[in-house]
Amino acid sequence: MTADLDPEEFRRLGHAVVDWIADHRAGLDALPVQPGVDPGWVRGQLPASLPEDPAPLDALLDTVDRVVVPASTLWQHPRFFGYFPANASLHSLLGDMLSGALGAQGMLWSTSPAATEVEQVLMDGFAAALGLDPAFTFAGGGGGCIQDSASSGALVALLAALHRADPQWREAGVTGDERVYVTAETHSSLAKAARVAGLGARALRTVDTTPGSLGMRPDALAAAIEADVAAGLRPVLVCPTVGTTGTGAVDPVRGVAEAAREHGVWVHVDAAWAGVAALCPEFRDLLDGVELADSLSTDAHKWLLTAFDASLLWVRNGAALPAALSIAPEYLRNAASESGQVVDYRDWQVPLGRRFRALKLWAVVHGTGLSGLRSHIREHVALAAKLADRVRADPAFELASEPSLALVCLRVVTGAGPEADDAATREVLARVNASGAAFLTHTVAGGRYVIRVAIGSVTTRAEHIDELWDRLRAEATSVVRS
Repeated sequence: MTADLDPEEFRRLGHAVVDWIADHRAGLDALPVQPGVDPGWVRGQLPASLPEDPAPLDALLDTVDRVVVPASTLWQHPRFFGYFPANASLHSLLGDMLSGALGAQGMLWSTSPAATEVEQVLMDGFAAALGLDPAFTFAGGGGGCIQDSASSGALVALLAALHRADPQWREAGVTGDERVYVTAETHSSLAKAARVAGLGARALRTVDTTPGSLGMRPDALAAAIEADVAAGLRPVLVCPTVGTTGTGAVDPVRGVAEAAREHGVWVHVDAAWAGVAALCPEFRDLLDGVELADSLSTDAHKWLLTAFDASLLWVRNGAALPAALSIAPEYLRNAASESGQVVDYRDWQVPLGRRFRALKLWAVVHGTGLSGLRSHIREHVALAAKLADRVRADPAFELASEPSLALVCLRVVTGAGPEADDAATREVLARVNASGAAFLTHTVAGGRYVIRVAIGSVTTRAEHIDELWDRLRAEATSVVRS
């Protein structure tokens, strides 16, 4: 007796699952965005022990309907405006199904030539579509790979930077004099990468930003590097950000890279959210100066219609990651790898194993074309601009910063001073989220509490922004009057 399904039974059950997915997506707008369950509720709905005998699929789908959906924050909901979007488009789900069906383990070229070479073609194609320097392509001596997240991209970039700064690093490890340069707005993944790499928090240098724009100051970076070099320390990596998580701030990549160049500091550009906007020529100036960087990361799973996980990482030197990360035990040796004519992506990441992620991205590009991706981005930027205009025109609100692409940061204005404004903003956010009518998140910018409206869900349309604005105004009126 086999534990697996035969193909005909799989066909029948697969149709039922696809029907469930289609029905769920079609009915999302009628569901609350955020669940109203207490901690432990899900565990209490499930059996305490695992089943000894098989059960029909209907029972599983019933549990998903009764337990899983009511206890899920619905990231694909058209009124999900928190964090950044997570674009699990149906196109990408089809590609993910194909990837799962193949079950490929793409750690080496020889274990799945298609998984490797489809990814290479996609990465070179997107490099061209984003207007990147040809040096970031395989033909130009660099290359790209699909990581699970921008956090992993930052980690492997840091490991490559450590190896370049000290050729003895692979054998001896860190010395404690390495330094990494960020700002207060840099994503926390850089601090985590420094911790994982054994550097610790003491390795981080927080560089001053320009008031208002919150972008890294190249002169402050140059001064910090000079001071560290004079103190006998080793500058290793600087991370300029294109579209910070808090407010969407953009660091001046060109100025940062020029300041880092004199001391050979690795420049890793974190463009996890905003980088894909460069598919549109009118937004390509966001990546000004990236041609001077050593690596660049941007996420297909945020704003490019591709289900998590799919983060695109490019390096200028295609040998940099293998030089830092490659370990070749005998059981992985093979003629193709030894020939030097293929890419083994296991040397471009921390884990050995890797999924065929490229198929879901390929399915998206195939189904929408680059023109469809550009339209997706432009529509959300336009919706954000209209929301920002409403905020400017309403005395009960103010923009905390100028909109960054499809991110609008705002706060409530009470007329009673910053402390009262912050309290009212916090309360409005809590009420909107508790209603289930929308989901928002916050940040603190310049010491002030701020509501973030991140527009980007696959199904978000103008009417959903209208509903959100009406809800914000109603809650703000109620809070101020109380």
